Amino acid sequence: MKSLRVRPAWALMIAAGMSCTRPASAPPSTPINTLTAADSAAGWRLLFDGRTTTSWRGFRKDSVPNGWQVVDGGITRVAPGAGDLITRDKFRNFELALEWKIAPAGNSGIFYRASEDADAIYWTAPEMQVLDDAGHPDGQSRLTTAGANYEIDPSPPGVVRPAGEWNQVRLVVNGQHVEHWLNGVKVVEYELGSPAWEAKVKASKFAPHPHYGRNAEGYVGLQDHGDWVAFRTIKIRVLP
Repeated sequence: MKSLRVRPAWALMIAAGMSCTRPASAPPSTPINTLTAADSAAGWRLLFDGRTTTSWRGFRKDSVPNGWQVVDGGITRVAPGAGDLITRDKFRNFELALEWKIAPAGNSGIFYRASEDADAIYWTAPEMQVLDDAGHPDGQSRLTTAGANYEIDPSPPGVVRPAGEWNQVRLVVNGQHVEHWLNGVKVVEYELGSPAWEAKVKASKFAPHPHYGRNAEGYVGLQDHGDWVAFRTIKIRVLP
């Protein structure tokens, strides 16, 4: 688990956002919280329409906690005690695309193949880190910077955008193969269950948790780590 530092950072958020050039293999660029005809034809579906949160619920809850609200077209963590969000549906092999923006010194994450078999989502699901690298202490280690496979695989420097700017994510989970893309750059690639992955997990705090990274399918999750964070244009494409 990350060290939780609850602060009213949402009050310090920066409103401006940016776009970036996508790689050729990324999903087509679309207006915020919508799908193009090409998206739909390729099998993409929205997990958030910019207005409602019907595709989501709280971890071990039946509905979305009040600490998460739709603000300016983003699912936004606005108040303490919000808790982590998970999708109502489970996914096995998929490609996920979204945008995130975080407050100065903020911390959050994106989970995949999560289950509710433990008292915290991070004991069952690998996490793509969401972070203000420049302002948060986790930015001092590449294992816990934005884009990293949290505490397992490091991400390179110079890819994440500053706090208050939108970052684009593409997360590919296909069998045992996983790719983390951030702002058009593949920052992490690994094979679940490989000897290298097993050695890293064995040396980590996740070692005692039997479900960590081993669920064949599960929920996509968005983390409440005590900081203001927003997610938008969340879409997923199921892979064969």
